[in-house]
Formats: sequence, structure tokens, C-alpha cells
Amino acid sequence: MNKNLILKLREALSSVLPITAIVYVLFLTIAPVSADMAARFTIGAILLIVGMVLFTLGVDISMTPMGERVGAQMTKSKNLFFIVAVSFIIGFMITVAEPDLTVLANQVLAIPNPVIIGTVALGVGIFLVIALLRILFQIQLSYMLIAFYAVVFIIAAMTPKDFLAVAYDSGGVTTGPITVPFIMALGVGVASIRGDKSAQDDSFGLVSLCSIGPILSVLILSRLYTASAVYVSVESQSAASAAQIVFMFLRSIPHYLKEVGIALLPIILFFFLFQTFAVKLPRRQMIRIWIGVVYTYVGLVLFLTGANIGFMPIGNLIGQKIASLSCNWILIPLGMLIGFFIVIAEPAVHVLNQQVETISSGTISKSAMQASLSVGVALSVGISMLRVVSGISIWFFLIPGYAVALLLTFFVPRLFTAIAFDSGGVASGPMTATFLLPLSMGACEAVGGNVMTDAFGVVAMVAMTPLITIQILGFFYVLRTKKAEKAAPSPAGPSPAEATVIIFPAEGDALQEADSSAEVDDNPGSAV
Repeated sequence: MNKNLILKLREALSSVLPITAIVYVLFLTIAPVSADMAARFTIGAILLIVGMVLFTLGVDISMTPMGERVGAQMTKSKNLFFIVAVSFIIGFMITVAEPDLTVLANQVLAIPNPVIIGTVALGVGIFLVIALLRILFQIQLSYMLIAFYAVVFIIAAMTPKDFLAVAYDSGGVTTGPITVPFIMALGVGVASIRGDKSAQDDSFGLVSLCSIGPILSVLILSRLYTASAVYVSVESQSAASAAQIVFMFLRSIPHYLKEVGIALLPIILFFFLFQTFAVKLPRRQMIRIWIGVVYTYVGLVLFLTGANIGFMPIGNLIGQKIASLSCNWILIPLGMLIGFFIVIAEPAVHVLNQQVETISSGTISKSAMQASLSVGVALSVGISMLRVVSGISIWFFLIPGYAVALLLTFFVPRLFTAIAFDSGGVASGPMTATFLLPLSMGACEAVGGNVMTDAFGVVAMVAMTPLITIQILGFFYVLRTKKAEKAAPSPAGPSPAEATVIIFPAEGDALQEADSSAEVDDNPGSAV
């Protein structure tokens, strides 16, 4: 445990310290802030580090094994109605309690919070059912993605522009730190029942499909609300003393204790029922899982407190100050730099990277995944800042972006496609909702733009670009594998292409010679 704790601490420090350093440089140069705001940010960064350590440790020993056990037990029943019902309930309940969704809903006044949260949860529940059935019936993920995104864009073309960016943002915020670890582990558990070679590849893709449901449901909901969407501006409350700053954080902790408790409760109840009636794990293993739940709970409370109280107002303030400069175009490269490092601080990203490296047996390393995600998010934040400064419609980026992402699905191994579309949802977590979105909103207010059309959509952009960068990683992996195969020295004796296999014929037929190379699988993607 001590060794694992040190490893998690190193990961947390390497995740949070770079973005903290960038913000401090901005404080000292082009975006100075008051001492109390700098202190709030510092306390927030400390809480982020401690929270991430406890959260990632707790996920490893509780959420992941819980999800895998529930997924495997569901499919063992062989009852399709039972699988559908349980999948829908799990998807609906964990989405209702997802903290990121609440952050987004609180900033949109046109639709009441319970309505927008319930609608998004309905979309996730339906698409989680679809995602699990895809694994059971071995349906190709790329075909489903193309079909569903075609429907999304057709409906989006008829949607009021004020709701368009919010709808796409809702698809990103629903796959947050509570939802992702459990859903991904659920997919591994369901896939393990099949036992065939492609089952591991199909265990990915649940997050990608669950991200489509909210987009569709909010697009449909927007047709029922004809009023223009209204947003809530982020408030930067000042403090006169260090005691008041500390009180701000202490006062918020009970709120997040309740919020995270409600978020974890459905998962705990479901697992408790499965443990009582089906799984029946040994007592020692159950004690370990419950300890992991406590780590997850405390870690996420500290993380969200630090992000919302320390990072959200700072993001908005920095956006306002930089956008007020005569050279406000500097928002674009600064946004790219912040985006490159901020995705590393997303707690669910570490869960995804670890699971990818484990399931791919090291073929896809955590470092390669992290680099691809960082580049993708850097591009997306840069594009978002360009939209804020120029007012360019999000359509000019979403349509070609998704077209390229869906086209790449035909040229890369399907494992990379599934991981890429999962990565999009995972990258757009609480750090995006509590820092990048306020940054865009503050900048948009400063330049006098339309916040609903120009600032909202940053989550959608962060969710889109990893679809392209991770698949490009897969494309180069295929090229590298083919190059390595050609460069490998031939073994002693005849080469596979020259070897002759004698096929013993049926009675009365002549002996035949066959080229054994026909039996050699030259598709490197199939080995992933």
C-alpha cells in the first residue's frame, strides 16, 4: 500500500503542478490578481493533489473490482430483460448524481435543473443499454458511431443555436470521475463472459456511446423550450483575511460531502445487492473494497472542493483579464498551453490510461496515451479561444472534426477506435467544467461576445479532438508494426511465403501444393 501511495502521489504532483505553475506565471505577468484570490488558488491546488491521490487509490481497490464483478454477474444470468433493466437503472442513477453535470446545469437558466439533469440521465441510461448489448452481440462499434452521429447532426441542424453548444457540452460532462471508472469496469466484466479474442477490444467503447445519449436527449429537449438560453456568470467573491479564505473552503465541504455521497450511493447499493444475492465475495475482500470506497469518497470531495472554490473563479478572472488586453489574441496560444497540461489533472484520465495499458498488455503505454490526449486537448482549447475572440460558429469545427474522426475508424485497429472515442468523454471532466469553461466565459464577457454560442462548447471541443489524435496514434502504430515486420530477419529455412504445405486430398484427387502464406495474418491491427 505504501509503495502504491507514493506512486499515486507522484502522479498527482506531476498532474497538478504544471498547470499551477502556468497560472502563477500569469499572476506575475499579464493577469495579476489580489493576494486572497492567489491564496484561494493555492489551497485549491493542494486539495486537488490530496484528493487525486485518495481518489485514484480508491478507484483501484474498490470501483474497478465492483464494476467488473457487477458486469460479469449481469451477463451470467442470460436474462436479456434483466441485463437491459439493470443497465438502464445504473446509467440513469449514476448520471443524476454526476457532479460535472450539476456544474453545467447550474450555469444554464433556460431549462430547470431537474429537467435538464433528468433528460441527460435518460440519454445515458438508454445508451448504456445499447453499449452493453453491443458487447454481447458483437456489433462493430464504428458502424454504430457513424449511424448515431449522423442522427445527432441531422437533429442539431434543426436546433436553436443557443442550445447547440450546451447539448454537445452535456455529452462531455456526464462522463466524469464517478461514471467513468464504474462504466469502464462494467464493460470489462461484461466482455469477460464472452471469452473470445476480440472481447477485450469490445470492452472499450461504453463511454463513447454513453456520451452520445445526452447530446441527443438535450437536442430533442431544446425543441420544447423556445426561449433563448441564459447563463449564470461565475462570481469571484473576495476575502479580507486568511481565516475567511479557509472558511470559504470549510463552508463548501458539507455541500460536496452530500453531493459525492449521493453520487456514490447508487453504485454502493447495487453492489451490495449483487454481493448479497449473487457475487458473495470473501469478507476480507469486501473489507478492502469498502476501504477503497471511503478513499474514493474523501478524495473526490477534496478534489471537487478545490476545483470549484479554488479554480473556477480564478479561471473566469484570468479569462477576463487576458481578453481585456489589446493583444487578446494571446488567449489562443495560452489556451493551448493550459489545455495541454490541464487534461493530466483529470482524475478519470489516469483511470483510462491505466486500464488501456493493462488490457493492451503494454502495447499502448500510458505515456503514449497521455501525450496524444494532451495534444488533442491543447488543439481543442486553442480552437475554443479562437471562437471566443472571433465568434466563429462551432459548426465549422464540429462537422469536419467528427467527419475526420469517423473516417479514421476505417483505417485503424478497432481497439484504437474504441479507446479514442472513450478518451473524448474522459478528457472533458471536472477540470474542464470548473476551469476551462469559466476561462472561456470570462474571456467572452470581456470581448462582448455571446457566451451561449461562443464560450459554451469548450467541453464539446475537448471531447472531440482526442477522437482524432488517439486514432492517429493507432494509424502510426499500424505503420510501425508493418515496418518492424519487414525489417525482422528471416528465420533459418524457407520463409513463410516460400514454404510448401502438402495437403492430403480426398480419395481420388491429386496431391496439391498450397502456399502457406495464405494462412499468415498480415493485419497488424488484429494483434492489438
